[in-house]
Amino acid sequence: MYILITGAAGFIGQLVAKALLDDPSYTVLLTDIIEPPIPKDVKYPQNAKTLKADLQADASKVVDESLDAAFVFHGIMSAGSEANFDLGMSVNVDATRSLLEAIRHNRPGMRVIYASSQAVYGQPLPEIVTEKVVPTPEGSYGAEKMICEILVNEYTRRGFIDGFSLRFPTVSVRPGKPTAAASSFISGIIREPLNGQEAIVPLKDRKFPSWVCSPKTLCANLLHSLKLPSDKMPSHTRTVNAPGILVTIQDMLDALEKVGGKDKLQYVKEENDPALERILRSWAWNFDNSLAYSLGYQADTSFEDAVRDYTNSLR
Repeated sequence: MYILITGAAGFIGQLVAKALLDDPSYTVLLTDIIEPPIPKDVKYPQNAKTLKADLQADASKVVDESLDAAFVFHGIMSAGSEANFDLGMSVNVDATRSLLEAIRHNRPGMRVIYASSQAVYGQPLPEIVTEKVVPTPEGSYGAEKMICEILVNEYTRRGFIDGFSLRFPTVSVRPGKPTAAASSFISGIIREPLNGQEAIVPLKDRKFPSWVCSPKTLCANLLHSLKLPSDKMPSHTRTVNAPGILVTIQDMLDALEKVGGKDKLQYVKEENDPALERILRSWAWNFDNSLAYSLGYQADTSFEDAVRDYTNSLR
C-alpha cells in the first residue's frame, strides 16, 4: 500500500511513519509545511519519500492516482488555535478541505483517516459520553475538528473519499518538548521530571480527570483503520471515539513515583492557569467505547504501563 501522511514532521506522523516503514508492504509519502524527516532506524527507509508542501496553497502536488490511503495529521493544537483564530482556521480547516478536494479530483474513493479529538465535546455533558452525544465544542480547536469531521462524512457519503474520523484521547506519554496543546502537561508531568526538569500542572486539582491513551495504542488503532471494512459504518456517520482510559492527576503522580522514584515528584509544580483550566474543564473525560471495541479497536491496560513504555523507549 502507498500511504500519504500529512503533518508528517509531527510526533504522531513520525510514529505512524515508523510503524509503516518497518513493514515491507508499505511505501510512504511524508509531507508537511517543513521538510519532514524519515524516522530514524526504520527497516525500510528506501520505501519513504518526503515532500515539503503547503496544503492550503496546492494540495494536488501531494495526491496522485497511485495512492491507497491518507493519514491526515496536520494541524494547530488546542491552545495555539485559541490564541490565533485565523491561523487555526487556515491550517485546521482550510488546508484539510483543500486536501479532500485534491483527493476527490485526483484519487476519488481513497481511504482517508482523519485525526480528530475529544475536544469536540463541551459542557454540558452526560455522565457517560458516546458517539450519540451531540458535540458542543467550547474552543476553536474543537470547533475546527468538528467542521472537518462533517467534511469527512459528506465527502464519504458522496463517494469522493472512503473516510473515517478518529477522535483521539489525550496521547501520553509524548516524547520531545511541550506542545501548544492545553493538555500538554499530561505528558509533561511524566516526561520532564524523568529528565530532571520542572513540570507545570496548570490547575490545582489532583482529582481532575483526563481520558488518555499511549502512543503505542494510538498507533495500533490508526493502522487498524487502514483495513477497516467500509461497510462497518454508514457512509454519512464515520466518526469513532478512539479508546482511552480514565486517569486523574493523582494517578499520574502515582505512576511517576512507581516508575521513576519518589524523588521525581519534587519537579512537579501545580499552578492555576485560568485560560488553560477553562479549556481543560470543558472536555469530556468518561467515555463508553463500545462502538470502537465492536470495530476491533483496543485500549491500554493502565497508565503505569504507558509510563513504562515511555521509559523503555528512552533506553
